[in-house]
Amino acid sequence: MNEDLLGYNEMVEQAMRSVVRKALERAAKGGLPGNHHFYITFKTDHPDVMIPNRLGDQYPEEMTIVLQHQFWGLQPDDEGFDVELSFNRQHEHLRIPYAALITFADPSVNFGLQFHVEVEEDAIATEHPEAASDEKGPTQAEMEAGTTDNDPDEDPPEGDDDSRTDNVVTLDFTRKK
Repeated sequence: MNEDLLGYNEMVEQAMRSVVRKALERAAKGGLPGNHHFYITFKTDHPDVMIPNRLGDQYPEEMTIVLQHQFWGLQPDDEGFDVELSFNRQHEHLRIPYAALITFADPSVNFGLQFHVEVEEDAIATEHPEAASDEKGPTQAEMEAGTTDNDPDEDPPEGDDDSRTDNVVTLDFTRKK
């Protein structure tokens, strides 16, 4: 097989990240229309990710956030996005570069993207020395099911003791019934 001297894989990655940026820009300007909502999984050990230390300690490799009913200050730019979310009823600011994205999904329309993320080993050791686990991200089924309950003080949902996953973050939000 011939070597790809034009860098097609990199071009595709950049195009997919631009889809995420445009979706976030639209959500920032007009909110999320209809049933649209985003599941965004990213590498917490990426050197340009800025999250509170307690979240970095709890999710040393990757984390999934959900942008749906309650998020504030969504500000996408050319390199990444800023957003404020509620974790255990405490508002926290996150800065996530597009280069740290692993997956982006909008289950309401069965849309998803998966990215190839390269993080330098030195950056991992420097930022999160405990990040040497074999933890895997949520499956597509977990993402679509909305398994976002990680509160260790709360009882598991009835009938499903294995519904929790360690890298999906609990977000406080309310739905109008």
